[in-house]
Amino acid sequence: MIKRRIFFVVIASLLLILTACGDKLPIETNMSEEVADFSFTNQYNESFSLDDLEGTWWIADFVFTNCTTVCLPMTSNMAKLQTRIAEENFPVHLVSFSVDPDYDTPEVLEVYGNEYGSDFETWTFLTGYDFNTIKELSIKSFRALLKEPKKSSDEVMHDTRFFLVDPEGNIVKGYDGVKADSLDEIMEDLASLNKKNLLQ
Repeated sequence: MIKRRIFFVVIASLLLILTACGDKLPIETNMSEEVADFSFTNQYNESFSLDDLEGTWWIADFVFTNCTTVCLPMTSNMAKLQTRIAEENFPVHLVSFSVDPDYDTPEVLEVYGNEYGSDFETWTFLTGYDFNTIKELSIKSFRALLKEPKKSSDEVMHDTRFFLVDPEGNIVKGYDGVKADSLDEIMEDLASLNKKNLLQ
């Protein structure tokens, strides 16, 4: 009898925990990964780490300035997203990791960001690591494919998603960064989070 009572108490507790987890966010999520700790260099040649994003919702992507294919719509969409986020006054930071750190120096990234009208107060471009470091972060934390270019090409094969990361550094959702329609979905999700007072 006592064992049965303990069993039901344990089951009830687990159900409460699962329910709490399921109700934590008012948006449909498709990821649950933790971003590994990092400390890189931003477009101003200053140190920028995961600690700088603590307590903040942020959206990340992986691009490189010499990209002639998917990065063009991705960065254009990120720029449009920054404008829309600013219009709603949502406290959300944007982070673009370079997947070509040898070429993408802080100076190059600053020029690149300015070309897209970036507000560097809320959109950070990162470099200052070797390729294997960003490859490990991309694959292990973001579950995002990243391959070095073939000998006959300069194109790095990388993921094209935008990643929504919560204030604790957990990746909760990925969106298609190439399609402009994804911006509407992102803004709807941010509005839902804001409505529940989660965008603090």
